[in-house]
Amino acid sequence: MAKIKTPDQTSKREIIHAIAAELFREKGFRATSMRELAAKVGIEAASLYNHIEGKNELLISICFKVANNFTQKMNEVESMDSDIISKIEALIRYHVYENVYNYKDVYVSDREWRNMEDPELSKYREMRRSYRKRFTSIVEKGISRGEIKKIDANTAVMIFLNAIAAVDQWQRIVNKVSSEELENNMVTILIDGLRK
Repeated sequence: MAKIKTPDQTSKREIIHAIAAELFREKGFRATSMRELAAKVGIEAASLYNHIEGKNELLISICFKVANNFTQKMNEVESMDSDIISKIEALIRYHVYENVYNYKDVYVSDREWRNMEDPELSKYREMRRSYRKRFTSIVEKGISRGEIKKIDANTAVMIFLNAIAAVDQWQRIVNKVSSEELENNMVTILIDGLRK
């Protein structure tokens, strides 16, 4: 029986999760089989169950890892002692960073989450909704303080999130624009539209 080879400081579960995210992104959650996952990991399919319960566990883990990271960043940003534009910029930069450096996990959490089942599905849906509301609330504060143009805050947040989600396509043209240029361009384009 083959053993999972892990780089230093990386657990077997982390290797399985990383490969699962890659497969879920390439093929979709439903089209990915445990047999394919095991082959990519380099072990027998039956051996996977020594490390995980199944595909659902992997999807749940990927989605909640991403959601928890974004929630933690939102907590940090809300507690920042700064102007609203700086808070929005911090969130945009974090979104771009995650989409560039953790794009497989972010992609899966953004596009495959509907394959979860309750109670996890409902909990995850509520986390997404809460995050968007909190982001919208920051924009609304900026409008009420006169720091941001009078715009519809919900629309602004949806534009931010959808524009940044397209960063995934940047992965295919990685040699044309550096990640730093990409981040700065996104901030300039998205933030300048808000400034009063």
